Amino acid sequence: MEGEAGNLYALDFDGVLCDSCGESSLSAVKAAKIRWPNLFDGVDSATEDWIFDQMHVVRPVVETGYENLLLVRLLLEIRKPAIQKSSVAAGLNTEGILENWPKLKPVIMKEWNEERMELIELFGKVRDEWIDKDLLGWIGANRFYPGVSDALKFASSKVYIVTTKQSRFAGALLQNLAGVTIPPDRIYGLGTGPKVEVLKQLQKKPENQGLRLHFVEDRLATLRNVINEPELSSWKLYLVDWGYNTKKEREEAGSIPRIHLLELSDFTRKLN
Repeated sequence: MEGEAGNLYALDFDGVLCDSCGESSLSAVKAAKIRWPNLFDGVDSATEDWIFDQMHVVRPVVETGYENLLLVRLLLEIRKPAIQKSSVAAGLNTEGILENWPKLKPVIMKEWNEERMELIELFGKVRDEWIDKDLLGWIGANRFYPGVSDALKFASSKVYIVTTKQSRFAGALLQNLAGVTIPPDRIYGLGTGPKVEVLKQLQKKPENQGLRLHFVEDRLATLRNVINEPELSSWKLYLVDWGYNTKKEREEAGSIPRIHLLELSDFTRKLN
């Protein structure tokens, strides 16, 4: 399979190709200060540093970028009980966030009176402004995992990017940080629909007929969604062991026959 023609790889971006946690956390704090200025007014550097550290711990729960804003605020409420506005913050820790995020998110969204699309727009606007003012600084807050840039440059397989990141940011990082140009029509970003629907589109494209299909993710929940779609039974599924997932999720994936655990060195060989 590896190195042969006839393979199509659909690749997640954050946590598979790029470690963007530093950038997304910084962008989230910038956006949070705009969204909730009264809560973040007077937050000292020690508290911000603590939030950044904890964001690396809770990053596996993030499916779409705007959730970083919610996590930043929730962490602040955990750190500063006096400003708590949500019913879930009291007694909560990072382990509780990792285990219960799907239940916590709708509660805090409602209690904080927040709208998903407004947060998405704000998060994108903050990134755009950072890029406009300091492109090198924004790029430098991201990093591609070792070997990934070369693997993409010299890939003999057909590569698509399937991500919940906004396409313009994924494309900018591929070009400016990895030195890789992937045609825009091969980058399926936020707004192109659920990943299972994107995979259905890819397998139906006339130019992809006959190719062996591979989907590489760092989120176990996403791979489970694929398994639940009989129409996607021909996709070979991989969970990476270097991305934004937990040991518990990797162990769980190991018990699912459709899912193959993938090491970084094996991944870079597969594309070529």
